[in-house]
Amino acid sequence: MIFDTNNPPKGTVRDWIDFHADQTPDVISHHFLTDGSDLTWAELRKSAKDIALKLTSLGIAKGESVALCKPNSRNAIICLYGILYGGFRATPLNLAAGPTAMAHAISHSKCRYVFLGKSQTNVFTNALLETDARPCTIPADTEILFPGSPKLRDIELHDVTETDHALLMYTSGTTGLPKGVVHTQSSLLAGGWTTAVAHNLKHNDRAMCVLPFFHINGLCVTLMAPMISGGTVAIASKFSNSTFWDDCDAQKVTWFSIVPTIISHLLHSDQTPSEESKKRIRFGRSASAPLAPETQKMFEEKFGIPVIETMGLTETAAQILSNPLPPEVRKIGSPGKAYGNQVAILDHEQKTVNAGIIGELAVRGPNVLLEYLDNEEATKSTFTKDGWLRTGDIGYIDDDGYVFVTGRLKELIIKGGENIAPREIDDALYCHKDVVEAAAFARPCKTYGQRVEAAVRLCAGSEATSDDLIALCETKLGKFKSPDFVYLLAELPKGASGKIQRLKLAELVC
Repeated sequence: MIFDTNNPPKGTVRDWIDFHADQTPDVISHHFLTDGSDLTWAELRKSAKDIALKLTSLGIAKGESVALCKPNSRNAIICLYGILYGGFRATPLNLAAGPTAMAHAISHSKCRYVFLGKSQTNVFTNALLETDARPCTIPADTEILFPGSPKLRDIELHDVTETDHALLMYTSGTTGLPKGVVHTQSSLLAGGWTTAVAHNLKHNDRAMCVLPFFHINGLCVTLMAPMISGGTVAIASKFSNSTFWDDCDAQKVTWFSIVPTIISHLLHSDQTPSEESKKRIRFGRSASAPLAPETQKMFEEKFGIPVIETMGLTETAAQILSNPLPPEVRKIGSPGKAYGNQVAILDHEQKTVNAGIIGELAVRGPNVLLEYLDNEEATKSTFTKDGWLRTGDIGYIDDDGYVFVTGRLKELIIKGGENIAPREIDDALYCHKDVVEAAAFARPCKTYGQRVEAAVRLCAGSEATSDDLIALCETKLGKFKSPDFVYLLAELPKGASGKIQRLKLAELVC
């Protein structure tokens, strides 16, 4: 198992765990901030294999879903790798999705067993009220799993290949029922590989994971990428604004992956990294939503740590695009260029167009999903005849290969027949020093068909008004594109990854 920057990783998750356990058995693979414990590669293999054997003893078929209803923790990581090691299909349940979405995932995945954390009992029980599915729950403590199961030495693990199912992760479902994205062993590993290649990750790098592993960013970027590069991951149960920099100091972190809302919260906090951390941290990585250029500039000026804007999808095992590391050119406002896969812009006939022409962003490569589970129609409509995966994002590619995303097809505001990308308004609002979160959205209008509105969260103590923010937008964008109303909210609705759920705002503010 060699980390080859020119070719996607071969083998399976089992192969990679075995490789590290054989080559560097005493090297720490994971550190857990909650209890201060470590996992070496040898310990990870032993624990993962033990769980794989126990799951096999239950008669679970290769590629069958085994669900995880757990937050980031030592036990959760061991269970995740145990499922993957055994050749089963890991199905993380989104703990922030609500009972209806969780019930759909339980039912749709046909999982017969769920690893259930103690603190998730209530949310899981509520989800079961909305489905007839009744999977068996496996207790949180792996030491008491499956009492009375057959002797493990008599069990043979399934043969696992690169093309076997490895991950079933559900989309956010903001415009309908969540779709089940199926990744193979190969595409799951490739998702970690694209990140490792783009960021030049090494065995001595130490990542900080504060994003939930039941989201593709947390799983592929901060779990799979270090497995490919042989690095270490420090895992927090969740993001904490008050302890983030202290944790980075204590864990000697060299890089971290977060989302724009977290970047904004850190920017408006009075906490700062130590001078040692500023020198040691190579970069911070932003993904899951567009990063406002003004926010990026202010973050880098305040903390002295470069922010690498990236872009990915659940369907692509996270990363599609990334800006390069300094001193190479980072283009502020762009999520970068392709690493490990190909990207193109398609016109309305699904034909590729030249640089500078706006159309739909498409991708193809080793990290692309196999299919949407039991949804042939969605799978077919997502891929073009040439094998491009349509992302639903609108934008263009410049002459240097950098992609600029102007919005989502589903979120586009059409005012008086003119297309307005919500991000234009978002970026203008973020230019105000007190804006922590911002999102523009469409509202039906008798005159124009749709009008522009926006919601904003201000930092504590701000005296900014809605009129101030509208005036700012008019200065930067003109009156036509500026919002007619700006709502000041204590919190904007966000998904599990921290991405603002723009399409929910029109219902939230009436």
